[in-house]
Amino acid sequence: MGRERLTAVELDYPQDQRQAGVHQQAPRPFWSRTLHKLKIPLMLAPALLVVVVLFGGGLVSAVLQSLGYMPIIGRYDFTLDAYRTIFTDPTFYRSLGLTLWIAIASTGTATVLAIVSALALRRPFRGKRLVSFVYQLNIPIPHLVGAIGILLLFSQSGFLARLAYFGGLIQEPSQFPALIYDRYALGIILEYVWKTTFFMGVIVLSALQAAGDDYENVARTLGANRWQRLRYVILPTIMPAVLSSSILVFAFTFGAFEVPYLLGQRFPSALPVLAYRKYVDPDLNARPEAMALSIIISVIITLLIFVYMKLSRRAIRS
Repeated sequence: MGRERLTAVELDYPQDQRQAGVHQQAPRPFWSRTLHKLKIPLMLAPALLVVVVLFGGGLVSAVLQSLGYMPIIGRYDFTLDAYRTIFTDPTFYRSLGLTLWIAIASTGTATVLAIVSALALRRPFRGKRLVSFVYQLNIPIPHLVGAIGILLLFSQSGFLARLAYFGGLIQEPSQFPALIYDRYALGIILEYVWKTTFFMGVIVLSALQAAGDDYENVARTLGANRWQRLRYVILPTIMPAVLSSSILVFAFTFGAFEVPYLLGQRFPSALPVLAYRKYVDPDLNARPEAMALSIIISVIITLLIFVYMKLSRRAIRS
């Protein structure tokens, strides 16, 4: 064999390391290593800066105003009067109960419908491509447009009421069931269910398709019936997707403003609507209560999501 050619870097290492094929690179300069470590943070910095400035600045301003600090009207002292007023007002607790009812009913109904529809769509059938396309049509539609559609369809002066009247089902349009501006917020829940079912369904369907049929086929081979396969194979497989999507839906339906404002009754109103009405009050002395309500809504959403995640993970493990 000819004489082995050695590079300048290889000559710096002992012969046994060269024979073993161990070649180490020369150490990079300090500035190069530092720049490499900061590469991802630097790439994310512009977007993070916008989020921190807008969200963080708004949050700090809301906290300060909720504590009574409003130099524009000559209030410089920090107090808890706004929180004290809210927690001693019965209206707050009625609005809180209504908001919880809307979020829980909407999320629960949408979750069940999403799982059922995803299970129905995962199998091949004639026309599946068209059905899947129609299934996702309402996802880009804004909630505001959906709320107006629900109002035009289901109000006592809406399309369905007039159709029932001309069809002889009711004597006058006012006899149509009150689904809008009702005490149970059925119109609000209907809009949320219509909008979020397909959003959750797409996520669950993606999880089903990613998992495949291998585990289910094994369970079928071992003698598991349809219910056992659903309970012990399919549901645990899709539970992470169900959990993540339902958390998003719950947080949104609890803190959303436009749908309860358009379809909800005047009293009691959802917490975001109550906060908005205090915010637009011409009397600026009501502004701290509006900001305090916003902070309370954020804290409640955070706590409920934390508890929901704990309970759901415990259920998955069991």
